[in-house]
Amino acid sequence: MSDTPFSADYSHIAPRLRAVRERIEAATARAGRRPGSVTLVAVSKTHPAEAVAAALAAGQTVFGENRVQEAAAKFPGLRAAHPGLELHVIGGLQTNKAEEAVRLADMIETLDRPRLADAIAAACAKAGRAPRLLIQVNTGDEPQKSGIARAEADAFIAACRDRFGPALAGLMCIPPAEGDPTPHFAWLADRAARHGLGVLSMGMSADYEVAIREGATHVRVGTAIFGAR
Repeated sequence: MSDTPFSADYSHIAPRLRAVRERIEAATARAGRRPGSVTLVAVSKTHPAEAVAAALAAGQTVFGENRVQEAAAKFPGLRAAHPGLELHVIGGLQTNKAEEAVRLADMIETLDRPRLADAIAAACAKAGRAPRLLIQVNTGDEPQKSGIARAEADAFIAACRDRFGPALAGLMCIPPAEGDPTPHFAWLADRAARHGLGVLSMGMSADYEVAIREGATHVRVGTAIFGAR
């Protein structure tokens, strides 16, 4: 599929969504997994509310945003018109944005350090609600990336399970851009299984079929749906 920008009618989104869903279904079948066991998170960061509305019209209900401020500008109005919409925060989260993220999101995928856990816990207490949470693990131990280090992951997962209970739903990772992502996905799946966590958010536009083979329950796809930003 081309990444050429499209006109403002957003007519490209429905066929691209259909193509991604078909590839997800095929990858799920190849892995011998149950149909419908993988959730597509459409990454709408930097795309306008009109693009999200076009995806909603095509049957997509789960969306991912990197920046809380951008999500706050786009999604309250969309949610009013589409009560089934589900919003995931998938970008690195500053502690001073935790309160707004807790109010807005159905899932925060980027819990990655004790100070952020403190901020989210305080925000949940204040808001009287708790979104589902994923711990982001820096599986490649890359200094430029967010995520708890591999060596610290087990202790952090255990502490967050004690603190958040069932709100802690699973793990998330973004493997290094270079090289085979398979070992990173396999490592994350093993850690989730060890801790009894059911959600694995891993795989993006370039590698989501590999992630599905390794057990992903959620894949985050943006460019393949919305086109180039």
